[in-house]
Amino acid sequence: MTNTSAFDAPLILDPDAVLIVIDVQQGFEDHAYWGRRDNPDAEKNMTALTDAWQSAGRPVVVVQHATAAAPLQPGTAGYELKPAVAAVRADLHITKTVNSAFYGTPDLHAWLTERGARQVVIIGIMTNVCNETTARMAGNLGYDAIFPIDAMHTFDMAGPDGDTIAAEDLARATAAVLHRMRFAKVVTTEAVLSAQTAAQTTAPV
Repeated sequence: MTNTSAFDAPLILDPDAVLIVIDVQQGFEDHAYWGRRDNPDAEKNMTALTDAWQSAGRPVVVVQHATAAAPLQPGTAGYELKPAVAAVRADLHITKTVNSAFYGTPDLHAWLTERGARQVVIIGIMTNVCNETTARMAGNLGYDAIFPIDAMHTFDMAGPDGDTIAAEDLARATAAVLHRMRFAKVVTTEAVLSAQTAAQTTAPV
């Protein structure tokens, strides 16, 4: 018999589900620094989700990472947002210097608590770093975290043994851990957009 749970059920979006857009910054276009990336459709899917959230009047949080030097240093072109999200009207803008969006300024957890929001949808850069860290913390804090794995990307990385692990494999590992350990619901952009359409269709008039 297959064991089913609320975690495995069809995706349902809360009326106040918050979209968290993490570190979609120009500095990640510096491939001489970061190396090869995966998922060329990431920005297209990010735009589809931010457009859907803005059209529905749902809350959006935009996060930017600040480093002491290039490529994400404030005041440089690399710190600026990519065109895919540059026009987003953020309900909250967070600046952070570590991996988790929950350790930034202003305080994300306090803002979500004040709103009574319990569901977060996480997109952006990088899949297995800031996105995964934020999703793990969201799960630990009791949020219903949604992780559209195709609305983000990462880069190839060398392991401690010197072998390079492909970005696609790193993303698959992130998806497996978040799903298996119930930190987040790993889904597709299409699934989130379908849930958004269903929510609008059933909303009271």
